[in-house]
Amino acid sequence: TSLSSSSRPHSLTPLASSHGKPRNPPSPTLLNEFVNFCYQRDLPKAMNAMAAMERNGIYADSITYSELIKCCLARNAVEQGKLVHKHVFSNGYQPKTFLINILISMYVKFKLLDEAHALFDQMPERNVVSWTTMISAYANAKLSDKALEFFVLMLREGVLPNMFTFSSVLRACNGLFNVRQLHCGMIKLGLESDVFVRSALIDVYSKLDELKDAICVFNEMETKDLVVWNSIIGGLAQNNDGDEALDQFKRMKRAGFTADQATLTSVLRACTGLALLEVGRQVHVHVLKFDVDLILNNALLDMYCKSGSLEDAKSVFERMVHKDVISWSTMIAGLAQNGFSQEALKLFDLMKASGIKPNYITILGVLFACSHAGLVDDGLYYFRSMKRLYGIDPGREHYGCIIDLLGRAGKVDEAVRLVQEMECEPDAVTWRTLLGACRVHHNVDLAIYAAKQVLKLDPEDAGTYVLLSNIYANSQRWEDVSEIRRQMREKGITKEPGCSWIEVNKQIHAFIVGDTAHPKINEINRRLNQLIHKLMGIGYVPDTNFVLQDLEGEQRDDSLWYHSEKLAIVFGLMSLSSGSVIRIRKNLRICGDCHTFAKLVAKMECRVIVIRDPIRYHHFQNGVCSCGDYW
Repeated sequence: TSLSSSSRPHSLTPLASSHGKPRNPPSPTLLNEFVNFCYQRDLPKAMNAMAAMERNGIYADSITYSELIKCCLARNAVEQGKLVHKHVFSNGYQPKTFLINILISMYVKFKLLDEAHALFDQMPERNVVSWTTMISAYANAKLSDKALEFFVLMLREGVLPNMFTFSSVLRACNGLFNVRQLHCGMIKLGLESDVFVRSALIDVYSKLDELKDAICVFNEMETKDLVVWNSIIGGLAQNNDGDEALDQFKRMKRAGFTADQATLTSVLRACTGLALLEVGRQVHVHVLKFDVDLILNNALLDMYCKSGSLEDAKSVFERMVHKDVISWSTMIAGLAQNGFSQEALKLFDLMKASGIKPNYITILGVLFACSHAGLVDDGLYYFRSMKRLYGIDPGREHYGCIIDLLGRAGKVDEAVRLVQEMECEPDAVTWRTLLGACRVHHNVDLAIYAAKQVLKLDPEDAGTYVLLSNIYANSQRWEDVSEIRRQMREKGITKEPGCSWIEVNKQIHAFIVGDTAHPKINEINRRLNQLIHKLMGIGYVPDTNFVLQDLEGEQRDDSLWYHSEKLAIVFGLMSLSSGSVIRIRKNLRICGDCHTFAKLVAKMECRVIVIRDPIRYHHFQNGVCSCGDYW
């Protein structure tokens, strides 16, 4: 709904505008008892006293009724709240706008929006609080069009919005056009410098992925408080700009602000996205101040799992006094993604025994564990029973895990049947999963079909073009190879270069294939060459199946030698002490040759190497990988 669009005004049925008078003079004893019961939060006695007052036409002041309404809310006493509403309008009595606003707020908190709206429509006079309460209610209920409609009607009635109105209506904005209109309105009213308004603006710009606007709003503030700092750090972290989020966190600390739970949750999210284990450990020190905070502990748990530090994750999980379904699901998924599938399934059994009911994400972690350990029977059992046992309908991600499981196990025909049986339409990810299975098991015709389905849904997917080209090349279909490469050139599609990151002394070092930019690249290349020759002496042979097919002979071997993860591994060997784990993050799935290389290096150098790619984590130690070579 555009803020400038016309909208038919509500038909209103005003109540009598004159305040009714009590029929009898107030009884001091009855009225005093009622007041005392309200402030003592004695709901049954207060309700009895109120009934007696109504019979005698006696009414208390608005503040006392507001205390009674608070008591109803605290006890979730909906029927008693409705009786208070009925009482204050009985015998022709007309409550003040202040009290009607409190009643509207009561209905909103009881999630009775129809009742709130009906009472709002009956008000003879509405002030900014009345309108803001309704706008906030609809925004919180995700009824964005209704919230924006009320904002327009408010302006038409000549009621000026305040900082709380703008904060509420901004939450209802799903499009940039409406946000810009509201932003202009705030400036006209001189409210743009208000902390709550600024914070809401930063939040909504971040939600719409307009980080430049969010940062601009933030930088325009002369004085900043913790709420605004949290908004910008949280917005950056949510939009995967972890580096900038951490920079703002450092600026916040230099400005003299102390981080709270919201700050630390966002900072941990930034560390998780960047796989910055050492920075995450520093944040952990601050988290200890809020040790019983469940949300914060869940964020910490997620950070350690996604940084590949399972020992730290297990320590946090075991120490948590309170665990919810998110805690259990995070730990199950973390174990599964790091290659510890049997542990993940055991933990799932413990979760059920503890009385926590699994949710959509829990089952996804369980199926992921089965998929990446080749547990076909277990995976199919959990998949087929999830609706019956837990009331969870299989989603596209669940189907994807089982298709992956069947494909990895060589049951490609069963995987195809499952794709055809999906209740939801297969997306590009589903077809890529099937394509990967076809590549591994050399099912050329089905691979070509799956690749074409991917490109229908995602025409810019460079990886699928390259994979399809290589499938054609392996089948000696050179004309098809030329056609694929021609399409890529015409569409300007290029394969994303492999990039690997490693953290050394709190600094991130990035490498791409054939890197020449790193200041120590010459020494890295020299050490890498020495290491490869040493490995070749014990039987290592570069596997050129993982190189683009338009490279020939030694050129293909050389391309493999300088893959980004190999450069990062060697830099880790050079820079980290012998007892340190070498942790690497990679933007593309690790190739088979680099996987073999990492296993051999881990054994020869007596090191633990952890590589996180977009699919999972690989823990290399003593010549083996936690994935069991099944990835």
